[in-house]
Amino acid sequence: MGSHEVDDAAEVYSSDAAACTQAQISDEIAQLHGEYQRTLDRTGAPEAQPRLDFAPYRSSILRHPTKDLRHTDPETIELVSPAFGHRDVAEIESDLTIQHNGEPLGERMIVTGRVLDGEGHPVRGQLVEIWQANSAGRYIHKRDQHPAPIDPNFTGVGRCITGDDGTYRFTTIKPGAYPWKNHLNAWRPAHIHFSLFGNAFTQRIATQMYFPGDPLFPLDPIYQSIRDQSARDRLVASYDHELTSPEWSLGYRWDIVLTGSGKTWAEPEGDEHE
Repeated sequence: MGSHEVDDAAEVYSSDAAACTQAQISDEIAQLHGEYQRTLDRTGAPEAQPRLDFAPYRSSILRHPTKDLRHTDPETIELVSPAFGHRDVAEIESDLTIQHNGEPLGERMIVTGRVLDGEGHPVRGQLVEIWQANSAGRYIHKRDQHPAPIDPNFTGVGRCITGDDGTYRFTTIKPGAYPWKNHLNAWRPAHIHFSLFGNAFTQRIATQMYFPGDPLFPLDPIYQSIRDQSARDRLVASYDHELTSPEWSLGYRWDIVLTGSGKTWAEPEGDEHE
């Protein structure tokens, strides 16, 4: 994108992008997906990662990089820390329902899966962090001021270390959908943010897990910015009745693949709050 195109995009965005309707956003998504399908039919090369300047996701117009990235050598401390182990992460941190004096409101659930490399091998000792809205769709964050209740018994953050077979496991509450300012009447599908660390600060990815059958999928420009359907599908957890606990919680299973053609989508830096 040239400098004049950035200026034009900024002018469009500054004219109050939130006034756009869902119908307008959906039309833009459909046009871009149509272009992608025609390209895919011609080249046979799927796009598993979203483009950084996906116009229906309005703030990406101003936030995406306009110059090629350059590799730099990290500082020595970034190569040797943090080094996480079981002594650094308490077992209680993986259960988001017992971190306060009372029980949180909402649908209790287990979320588990494996962290794998591109060849299907488990990634052991990986720090997995999650953060999410509560059952009403509200974050404990000063930037989230929409009129949904805050649950005093739910902070919405947890972490664990993957086991020898790459498994992570959390007990939590199903998050609610919430409004955001991308356009008029914009709502994000229910999701949980995941962050995965290697053995250094420079080895981190963040992604999102969604729930099956969400009616907001076709309307959400963040989810739809991944134009390949199979790549979008890899962000959706599967309901697992064997994992479901009688009279206690539902169960969802979601694997995270770090590399290879089937890898899980990772967020660009700066998009993690949405």
